[in-house]
Order: sequence, then C-alpha cells, then structure tokens
Amino acid sequence: MPVNSPLRKFVDKVNQYPSWLSRFLMTRLFRHLVKLAGTAKVDIVHTDGKTVTFKIKNRRKVRNHIGTVHAASMALLAESATGFIVGINLPANKLPLIKNMNLNYVKRSQGDITAVASLTDEQITLMQQQDKGEVSVKVTITDGVGIVPLEAEMIWAWIPKK
Repeated sequence: MPVNSPLRKFVDKVNQYPSWLSRFLMTRLFRHLVKLAGTAKVDIVHTDGKTVTFKIKNRRKVRNHIGTVHAASMALLAESATGFIVGINLPANKLPLIKNMNLNYVKRSQGDITAVASLTDEQITLMQQQDKGEVSVKVTITDGVGIVPLEAEMIWAWIPKK
C-alpha cells in the first residue's frame, strides 16, 4: 500500500481533536498552502477522509455587484473542496492536477455558500493503485437558504511526482 500523503496524516491526526480545534487547524493549514483560499477566507467545516465540507461567507471581498457571492468565489470553493479531498487520498508519490471544471450557474445565491465534495471507495482505491489516472469528483454547492446556485463537476488527474 502506498504511503499516505503528509496532508492525510495531518487530517487524520487533527480529526482526533475536538471539532472546533480540528476545523481551525485544517483551515489554517489549507489557507497557508492555497493562498487564494486564504484571501477569500475559505473555511473547512468537516472531513472524514471521503467527504469534505467547505464554506465561504458572503463577505464584501467575495461579493459581486449584486451583493451575492461572486461566481469566481463559488468556483474557487468547488475547486478547493474537490482538490482537498483528492489531495488527502492520493499517495505521497503522486501529484494532483485539475483537468477540467464544468460549471453551470443555475440560480442566484443568497447568503453563505457551502460545498460538499466526496469520493467513492472505488475512486479512492483507483487513486491508490494507479500511477496515472483521473476521477470525476462529485461536489454539491448550496447557499444559505438551501438553494443549489451552481452545478459543478471537477475532473482531477494525477501523475507520479518527479
């Protein structure tokens, strides 16, 4: 079995802490590693290793001209959540790469935006066993009132690190 990534080891360790501390530590590390996520103040709410929940608050810096979370901010949230879940499930010797982002904005959002990304057991096994490959990562985007303003599909690929 390939060696878990350092990010997975970190997530497994901090998930043993109280949930408020686990959320704080994962969010701080992610914002440090992904600078744009830090600028937009993306929060990690929860992860169990197969599913992750990210959130972005409807703050002035991420709003558009009509007062809702900007389309680019929602895309960032979807890409961040799917990238995180792929990254923690890839072995340390593989590099994740976004291959395709399919975004369909269907409704006007209200309030904060939440993204939930998940992988199946089959996808995780594939990522652990194959040197190269790709997966379509399911991500659900909802707003503060439960509406789905964005339909998104992210295709992530991986290759061996050089």
